[in-house]
Amino acid sequence: MVSTMTLRQWLAEAPFGLAMSSGFFSFYAHTGMLASLTGAGFRPRSVSGSSAGALVGGLWAAGLEAEALANVLLSLKRDDFWDPGAGAGLLAGKKFDAVLRRILPVAEMSAARAPMAISVFDILKRQTSVLRSGDIAKAVRASCAVPAMFQPVWINRRPYWDGGIKDRPGLDGVPDGERVLFHHIASRSPWRRADSAALTIPRRRNLVTLVIDELPRSGPFRLDAGQQALAAARQAMAAALDRPVVDGVVQVTAASVA
Repeated sequence: MVSTMTLRQWLAEAPFGLAMSSGFFSFYAHTGMLASLTGAGFRPRSVSGSSAGALVGGLWAAGLEAEALANVLLSLKRDDFWDPGAGAGLLAGKKFDAVLRRILPVAEMSAARAPMAISVFDILKRQTSVLRSGDIAKAVRASCAVPAMFQPVWINRRPYWDGGIKDRPGLDGVPDGERVLFHHIASRSPWRRADSAALTIPRRRNLVTLVIDELPRSGPFRLDAGQQALAAARQAMAAALDRPVVDGVVQVTAASVA
């Protein structure tokens, strides 16, 4: 049976957490979505995520409003984070670290306004770890450390890479059954199999998934596409609020609301 409850009604019904998936430079899309969500008066009680989702969620939980983050991203230039150096990855990550520390309202997770759960990949154990305490900039940078692009980030004498390696949805830090809005960035990677879990919308009790189709895809050499994705996701989320939740999913096409 098709639900008549809209996403807006579901959000207003009870407190909810926000989870955001990895997706390379999809932090633009996550930020546009979050700007519309909070602009409509809905504020998550907790955040979780991997990679791009950890970046946006961690900064918001630390006290940086989505509109302020949008302004940072709209002015971002490749030179702001591009620092090739010797090591197990093209970029050293020092510039990325400096950007995070410049815009973070607080440094430690214990001082954040909302609990955060940041998924990272423990290289030595070859499994996901979820960080809930400690230095926010290091945790976010570790979760965003795409192998080959960024060098591993060391935390407490352990090396970490991108949290999306084994927890693409960024949901490992969310207890099963917790009420969560999940922003799913569908993978378009050509090397993924058609039945890859990365392409599958996760199903959980009390989980509502937002899917925005046909968003522009960005990268370090296509930051302009990221800016377009931010604007498109902002508009799409505004439209999605009044769309019905069907089998736990709200789906909207960015082009249809532009």
